Amino acid sequence: MSNIRPILTVLAVFCWAGVLVPFQLIVLLAFKRHKYRIPQLFHAGICWLLRVKVVVSGKIEHGDPTLFVINHISWLDIPVVGKVVPGSFVAKKEVAAYPLVGAISKLQQTIFIERTRPAIKGHKGEMQEHLENGDNLFLFPEGTSSNGIIIQNFKSAYFGLAEREINGRHLLVQPVTVAYSKLNGIPLTRGTMRIVAWVGDEELLSHIWAFLKRGTITAELRFHPPVTIDDYDSRKTMASDCQLTIAKSLSRALTGREEP
Repeated sequence: MSNIRPILTVLAVFCWAGVLVPFQLIVLLAFKRHKYRIPQLFHAGICWLLRVKVVVSGKIEHGDPTLFVINHISWLDIPVVGKVVPGSFVAKKEVAAYPLVGAISKLQQTIFIERTRPAIKGHKGEMQEHLENGDNLFLFPEGTSSNGIIIQNFKSAYFGLAEREINGRHLLVQPVTVAYSKLNGIPLTRGTMRIVAWVGDEELLSHIWAFLKRGTITAELRFHPPVTIDDYDSRKTMASDCQLTIAKSLSRALTGREEP
């Protein structure tokens, strides 16, 4: 009996994808300026099917194309972020080969990169092209997922894009905290965070299957004031400051405190 709900959820996810994928293909062919509307709808449906309640705080940058830098905890970050803000993700190249996930990621115009410094530099042109076309980008500057409690160092190479000008001025960078704070209304702890956090070499499908057997998760997205490279003396300083902002916010989220 414990497997019935996960099986039904998986079937529902496949059906949801099957319904929306043809429409997204049509949009990409004929209505490309609306290319993020169906992905947002898709992610909203995934959050509903997975019983993820998304709580948003702070002001989301809606003006110029923006680089959203976000701490990375889980595969679940993708639908949580994708539901709230239109844009393209920057993901490790291995994601492109994942069954179903890879194909859907490509339909959202995901940029796949290797996580080495030279490779990151090589993809700056592709990322800049997206931004110059008015697209937002979602970037996880840790380069990998964390345990949901402690943030790993942000790699300054990911912030090299902020040194370039987009449409005549430096790129807006908005730090965003993603936090998984509750399971069935009860605060998550260091011991229970592994329900959500996908870390190390843990097999993805087994982690998803175990997650589907749990209850309702509360995911928080906390948007912080945007910055530009003009506010710092180097991209390294910018990366450190964004990391500190998000780390402090994650601590507040996990202890039930609002932003100051």
